[in-house]
Amino acid sequence: MKKVLVLCTGNSCRSQIAEGYLRYFAGDKAEIYSAGVETHGVNPRAIATMAEDGIDITGHTSNNITEYSQIPFDFVITVCDHAKERCPVFPTSAQKFHENFPDPAKATGTEEEIMQQFRKVRQIIKDYTKSFVVKNL
Repeated sequence: MKKVLVLCTGNSCRSQIAEGYLRYFAGDKAEIYSAGVETHGVNPRAIATMAEDGIDITGHTSNNITEYSQIPFDFVITVCDHAKERCPVFPTSAQKFHENFPDPAKATGTEEEIMQQFRKVRQIIKDYTKSFVVKNL
């Protein structure tokens, strides 16, 4: 079974959304993990926006990349430039992918405007992860 790691800065929004969709689209084809170069906790708006699309990520945790140093990943997907730049070198032959998704946690405005940004980013990540699974798993 393939092992996929999604890596972001704080493992709170983008990587959590990607983990949720990868688990959904991959099914039993892969084990999906997510982590950050830091840990910021799972963003409540990420949980809410995923619930709107029928994906439950309430059980997700915010993990530090060092927790997974011994796992032989097949794929590592960085979802922001910051994580790509700070991504530690694994003693692995994992194939690396990178996509710099907008950070919905930086959205400003009313609660509805912020949630619209989360929904927009959710859709971008959903499309990316669906395509990733089709092409790679």
